[in-house]
Amino acid sequence: MGRAEERRARQRGGRRAAPPTRSSGMESSGTEPTVIGGRAAARRAAQGRGKNKGKGKGKAGKDGRSFIRRLFTWKKILGTFFALCLLGMGAFVALYMMITVPEVGNGDATLQSNVYKYSDGTMLTRDGEKNREIVDLSKVPKPVQRTFVAAENKTFYKDNGVDLKGTARGILNTLSGKGAQGGSTITQQYVKNYYLTQNQTVTRKLKELVISLKLDRTKSKDFILAGYINTSYYGRGAYGIQAAAQAYYHVDAQKLSVQQGAYLAALLQAPNQYDWAIASDTGKRMVKARWNYVLDNMVEEDWLNKAERDAMTFPTPKAPKAAPGMGGQTGYLVDAANNQLAKRLVTQGTADNFNDAMNMVKAGGWTITLNIDKKKQAALEKAAKAQLTSKLDPKKRSVDADVQAGAASVNPKTGAVVAMYGGKDYYKHFRNNATRTDYQPASTFKPVILAAALDEAAETQSGKAIGANTIYDGTSKRQVVDSNGNKVGFAPENEDDQSYGPITVQTAMNQSVNSVFAQMGVDVGMDKVLKVASQLGMDTADLKAVPAQTLGTMGASPLQMAGVYATLDNHGKQVTPSIIKSVENSRHSVTLPNPIGAQVISPEAADTVTSVLTGVVDDGTAKQSVQENANRDGRKVAGKTGTSDENRSAWFTGFTPDLVTSVGLFGENHKNFAQVSMYHAGGLPRVNGGTFPARIWAAYTFGVSKTGLKFELDTTQGAAVQPTWTPTVTQTPSRTPSSSPTTQKPSETPSQTPSQTPTQTPTQTPTQTPTQTPTQTPTPPADPLDPNGQ
Repeated sequence: MGRAEERRARQRGGRRAAPPTRSSGMESSGTEPTVIGGRAAARRAAQGRGKNKGKGKGKAGKDGRSFIRRLFTWKKILGTFFALCLLGMGAFVALYMMITVPEVGNGDATLQSNVYKYSDGTMLTRDGEKNREIVDLSKVPKPVQRTFVAAENKTFYKDNGVDLKGTARGILNTLSGKGAQGGSTITQQYVKNYYLTQNQTVTRKLKELVISLKLDRTKSKDFILAGYINTSYYGRGAYGIQAAAQAYYHVDAQKLSVQQGAYLAALLQAPNQYDWAIASDTGKRMVKARWNYVLDNMVEEDWLNKAERDAMTFPTPKAPKAAPGMGGQTGYLVDAANNQLAKRLVTQGTADNFNDAMNMVKAGGWTITLNIDKKKQAALEKAAKAQLTSKLDPKKRSVDADVQAGAASVNPKTGAVVAMYGGKDYYKHFRNNATRTDYQPASTFKPVILAAALDEAAETQSGKAIGANTIYDGTSKRQVVDSNGNKVGFAPENEDDQSYGPITVQTAMNQSVNSVFAQMGVDVGMDKVLKVASQLGMDTADLKAVPAQTLGTMGASPLQMAGVYATLDNHGKQVTPSIIKSVENSRHSVTLPNPIGAQVISPEAADTVTSVLTGVVDDGTAKQSVQENANRDGRKVAGKTGTSDENRSAWFTGFTPDLVTSVGLFGENHKNFAQVSMYHAGGLPRVNGGTFPARIWAAYTFGVSKTGLKFELDTTQGAAVQPTWTPTVTQTPSRTPSSSPTTQKPSETPSQTPSQTPTQTPTQTPTQTPTQTPTQTPTPPADPLDPNGQ
């Protein structure tokens, strides 16, 4: 085959012609048949190689390549990429042209007032004009200005107003449902707060990006920074740096130091959590860390000398000042309503976190109707004054200045908080004593232990079901043992170190015997006790299931304890106290959950506890203040007193069929707010739950609760139930009963007790209910210590 033929073969087959063979060489004498045969051979060879190469890779094209290789060429991939880039750029340009910077701020930025009403619709208060005063940036010291930049956006003076990486991350998190994450510049935060909303949507984030870019091009950095620090919320009802300077340091913004400015800048991350006056220990550690972070960033940016920074100490904020119009109990009620509303906004997804939700509430425009009953509220305030504050004289007894009172009253059928007492005056004591959870509920926790024992069908060490008549050893400092008889290392002392010997659970509740309920808690299982406590409404998430919890050593508020006892009063259906009746707002829709929830413990368990608690009132630690009160007028009452270690708190939580109220007294140093003892307060040797707390409770409850109501109890146990026979325990139990049964009430403590705990105890009372005058004399049981033959 000649060169011309080889070239034509390559053009036809796309491949080099096969080299001439010996036979082809011999036949290439220039004759025509040889040329034709060579062309045909070359064509067949080229086609064969194409088929073999494309075999197994899809149908080959004319050039021999597969469909996949022809579809994904680098030219097509690169072209698609550039097309998408151009499309994205075009879309962004279109957005940039369409979105303009609003001439005025949004509705929230204008900060309307909030209106608060009583349950009957009458006005409680209007929060008035917002606590804000716009100040020119020149009035804020330059170093203080820089604290905000160091805290939020170190590149503020250099960037173009947006953080593309952070914004993209925020959009992806929003699309994936992860909520608000990702960074934002000071410009973006100002745009969000002033021009837009807090809603976490892709549309809002894109608008934020475009407006921030335009604002950064048209306005100076000082204009943006001034807007940011003047519109941000700092907590304590303060909007803007001037209001914040007054709220936290009682000075004007122009007199703020760098240390103080760094604290205010740190506040913006979590105003409520970082407020020094109400922050938890964790919150205080976090805000100090944030404060150090701000100052260290200033050193890094050469805005602060390192030697000066090392010499700086944390500037502890001053005590809060109440906003105008919030005096007396009003401020406490408003704060409680705001907190509940903010939590609801988070729960229903309107806000991503509590701080954003509180910003929405503080922005104004809300009409909030409370469940507070005007008459009951006035009665509770009157009772607190008459039974406590009027009897305290700090000039005569310094300890009287350290006594704080809080109370919450709840309708057990609806869950409505009908009255609340947060302290003597919102102006004088900023913290709400009715909702604070930093003091121990003490023995008011004992009914929770009994409720757990009954609901879980727990048994004693000897295998007997625990009930109101179960006998325990009431010896003070008795070692608690586990199911194997091993000591658990806990031996609580009874009040005044008094020992009772073998006593019934009813008597132990009446006299608040620590040793009995410590052992009962271990018998039930502390994990089960805390589970029931949580179901009843206590916050047990971070509590350890240890025997010491039986003494009520956790933290709780009067509002929480009112909810727990309301659940008992409501026959075991959970009651979650609600101070809000209804909410209206033109921009946000709020749905309120039903305060009455599911059945969390059995009706019989709840009713048995209620029955036992009537004995505390009629024959226990609250007898003098409640049972013998002249204004009781036959009302049925159940309740429990409580007094914590070192007399730092004292409680009475009690209820009638229609009203549950918890009253707590707390020892708090009036200067540094530390917990202190209340010994000798009000002229008493010790402030017990049966003194001031029970007196406040009785004066209030017997003035507002209905008469003639009875507890509808589904139980055969406890002081509220009259059994047909009650055993009289003697020092040496007789196996032969007397001819007639005793008439002693089950709530009374036996005059004599056996030297040893009986091995068998009655776990239930006879099922028959007696009349006032029995028609027949009941037959006494064969064994006085085992009337049911168990």
